[in-house]
Amino acid sequence: MGYVAPNNLTITEIAGPEFAEFTALSAKHGDGWGYATLDGDKKSLTLDTARAKESSKYSETTSQVESSGALLHLRWATLNLDISEGNTHPFTFEDFVFIHNGSINPPKSLDPFIDKDLFDQFRGDTDSERYFYVIVSYIRKFGLHEGVRQAVHTIREHCSYSSINAMLMTPDLYLTISEHNNDRIPEGEGPGYYDLFYRKNEDGILVASSGWSQEGWKQIPNHHVFDVNRSTFEGSLTKI
Repeated sequence: MGYVAPNNLTITEIAGPEFAEFTALSAKHGDGWGYATLDGDKKSLTLDTARAKESSKYSETTSQVESSGALLHLRWATLNLDISEGNTHPFTFEDFVFIHNGSINPPKSLDPFIDKDLFDQFRGDTDSERYFYVIVSYIRKFGLHEGVRQAVHTIREHCSYSSINAMLMTPDLYLTISEHNNDRIPEGEGPGYYDLFYRKNEDGILVASSGWSQEGWKQIPNHHVFDVNRSTFEGSLTKI
């Protein structure tokens, strides 16, 4: 889940009463949680390996930390990767904040596309963090929008993945990548498991994955990027 807003507010305020349903997803996505805010050049990051719905830190952070932009992630550890703060989303570098839902297997299949100097920035060993640094590497080469597009195309061509749905936030932009394989949905989950939706109102723009009440929200189609300008709060969909 993520949001951008014209004024500082908490994620529980912008999500509304249904936020408790989102938190309840940690019954399955229970391998830690993370929360990052980004306001201009000011950034904060909170990580916890506890299950969100049982974490007092989660309750305090989501109900008390105000921001004009933030990303929240409930982790479901895949690929037998450790449950640790180093492997917990969000991931941050310079003025980028990033979260990912899905898996890319094997994680090291991403390594050839990461700038060598960025390996020193790793704090864990996940496919998700590697995916983030593939995006950073391509942004360095092509700029932000084209870099994201080129990174997604490279992973499509060279890697095996269930989903590379992701959110990337900068001081100026909020991008949501919808790119997933519906034939690789985890066992026991419904056909809309990887769907992403957004809602825009006077409070701002909120984007989130499925699995909780999102009546009246608009879907971000698969193979698209939803791009929000944090100054104008205009959103646009681009096919990738």
